[in-house]
Amino acid sequence: MLSRTADHIYWMARYLERAENTARIVDINLKSLLLPQDEERQRRTLRALLRSVELEPAFTAKHGEPTPETVVAFLVADRDNPSSIVSCLRSARENARAVRGLLTTEWWETINHTWIECVEQLATDALASDPHEFLDWVKSRVHLSRGVSIGTAMRDDAYYFSRLGTFLERADNVARMLDVRFLDIEQATTDSPDEIDEFYYWTSILTSVSGMEIYHKVYRDVVTPDRVAELLLLNPAMPRSLRAAIDDFCMTLDKLKNGASAECEREAGRLRAELHYADIRKIRAQGLHAFLNESLERVYALGNMVSRTFMMSAS
Repeated sequence: MLSRTADHIYWMARYLERAENTARIVDINLKSLLLPQDEERQRRTLRALLRSVELEPAFTAKHGEPTPETVVAFLVADRDNPSSIVSCLRSARENARAVRGLLTTEWWETINHTWIECVEQLATDALASDPHEFLDWVKSRVHLSRGVSIGTAMRDDAYYFSRLGTFLERADNVARMLDVRFLDIEQATTDSPDEIDEFYYWTSILTSVSGMEIYHKVYRDVVTPDRVAELLLLNPAMPRSLRAAIDDFCMTLDKLKNGASAECEREAGRLRAELHYADIRKIRAQGLHAFLNESLERVYALGNMVSRTFMMSAS
C-alpha cells in the first residue's frame, strides 16, 4: 500500500477514535460538575479536562478562565480547535474521502453522514439544548462506523491500518485521561475528604470508559482506587484498558509487518510484555504518575515509528 494511502486510513481511524474519546470525557466531566462544589473546585475540574486532551494552553490563550459553557464549546464545536469533536469528524471525513475507493460503501456513507449530521445538529444548537444527548450521539456514530468497518471491510491493509490507528489513539487516550484524573482526584479528596465525592470520582472514571459493569464482574466489591487502576491499565479483558489497546495494536501490527518494521514490532512487544507482567501494587508504590508518563512517552514513540515505517515515502 502507498504510504500516503496508509496515512489517510490510519488518521481517519485516529480522528474517529479521538472524537469518541473526547465525547466520553466531556460528558463525564459535565456530570461531575453537578456535584456540590465551590468555584475554585469547578475551575480545577475544567482545567483537568483541558489538560487531559492537552489543550489547556490553547484554551487559556483564547478564553482565559474556564467556564463550563466555554470549555464545552471549545472541545466540541470550535472549528479553530483541531482537536475538537467537530474538527475530528471533519478530518476523519476528509481522510476517508481521499481513499474512498478503498472503503466499502457502507463504511464511507457512515463516516460521511456522521459529518453532515454533526453540522446540522450544531446549527440547530443541539449542543446547548442537551449536551449529554449530543455527546451520546457522537459516541453512537463512532461505534456504528467501527461496527460497519468490522462487518463489511475486507481484511486487507486498509482495514488493518484503520485498526492500528484506533488502538494507538485509544492507548494514548486512556493513559492521558488516567494520569490527569488521578492527579485531580487526589487533589480534590485532599482538599475536601468526602467519601461520597471520592466514590463518585472513581465511578466517574469507570463510567467514562464504559467500565462499571466490567468492574463489578471482575471484583464484585466496592470501587477502590487500586482496582480502578488495575482494571484500566492491566486487565486484557477490559476493552478500553491500556493493556488491551496495546495487545490489539501488536496483533494488528503483526498483520502489517514488513522488512522495515522490526524496530516498531520490538518496542511494541516490549511494552506489551511489561504490561502483561506488571503488578498494580508495585506501580502504585513507585508512583502511578511516573508509570503513566512513561507509558505516554512510549505510545507517542510508537506513533512516530508507525509513521516512519509505513507512511514516509522512500524519497
